[in-house]
Parts: sequence; C-alpha cells; structure tokens
Amino acid sequence: MCNRYISPDAAAIEAMWHLQGDNPWAGGGIFPRSTGPFVRRAREDAGYSREMVLGQWGLIPWFSKTAKLTYSTNNARSEELASKASYKAPWARGQRCIIPAITFDEPCWETGRNVWWTFSRADGRLWGLAGIWNTWTDRASGELHESYSMLTRNADDHPIMSRMHKPDPKLGPDEQDKRSVIAIEEEDVDQWLTGTAEEVEPLLRPPAMEVLVAAHA
Repeated sequence: MCNRYISPDAAAIEAMWHLQGDNPWAGGGIFPRSTGPFVRRAREDAGYSREMVLGQWGLIPWFSKTAKLTYSTNNARSEELASKASYKAPWARGQRCIIPAITFDEPCWETGRNVWWTFSRADGRLWGLAGIWNTWTDRASGELHESYSMLTRNADDHPIMSRMHKPDPKLGPDEQDKRSVIAIEEEDVDQWLTGTAEEVEPLLRPPAMEVLVAAHA
C-alpha cells in the first residue's frame, strides 16, 4: 500500500496529459487525507476531453455522513472494487482517474525495520497511477467534496514490489498479500478513462520491471 508520493506541479500535469486551462497547483508531497490532483474524463464535456481536479487522497463514499473519515480509503484493492461498499458505486460508473506522481514511496522490512524505497521511472517521465474518484455532497451545507483512492494489485510474483511492506506474522511466506500500485502507461490512458470494466481489466497490473528505478536509504 502506498502512503506517500510526490505530485508534479500543474504545468507538468497539463503537458503530460494534454489538459486545457490554468490549474492552480504547485506540486509537492501527498499523504493520506491531504489534497492532491487527479486527472479524469471531463464531467461537463460529452466528448473525451480530460480535466484536472483537486481532491482528498482518501475516497469519501456516498454513504458517509461526514467528510472526515475514521477509516482509511487512500488505497483500494483492485480485486475488490466491484464488491467493496466504499468503491463499488464509483467503479460501476466508470469513475476512474489518473494520479500524477514524480515518485512514490514504499516501505521495505527485510532488515527488520522500515526502510523507505523511492520509485521513479527509468524514462524520466511522470507516473500515471491508477485511481478511482468520487464527488461527495454534504447534506447539511450542499458543499461538494472531491476525493480519490489509489488502486493496488497483488504483487506476490513481482521481483521488486513483492519485497515491499511488513509481512503479516499471522500468515506464512506463501500466504502474504503483497501489494503494488498500478501504473497506467501513456498509450493506455484513454482506455483507462473511457473503457468498460472488462476493457480495463488487462491494465490492472504492477509496473513493469523495465520502467522501475528504485532508491532506498
């Protein structure tokens, strides 16, 4: 599960994902429940244009009575999107997004302590991480709250991502559910944002080894 990443500024996001407009975002570190940008299919356009939105990293589900959640929704297991109460409505509506990142961090516990690893791209480009979004309305004030979750996939067979995260002591070596973020490559962005659930299923995979560059303390 990813709990911190570095967001690029608005100009870099606009250039990478071909966005229009002057989006007010300076970039920087993003942590759960802080504000970050995501790219989605434009809501006010019947075509296929994209827009950048600022929202909370931690999806606010439709049934929540408050925008302040007492549980974590910054990561969502992609295998559970169609069944999990917090995510199944946005997933069914195709509310998928791209989360721009310069780098993302993961903890490695192979030494017996938490050592943060930072992942960037070998080609020097930005990460486009898979996410889902939701717009939640405060029933008392009518205020709209945008929010998003970062999707993860099982990475038990991945040479690098399987080494991340603290093992569950209650589970055996072959029972660990190691997780990884999902990278949406540039040529797959339209499919991810506009395709059906069946069409995007092949995109739900950990980053390819050839694009990963890892640095650790």
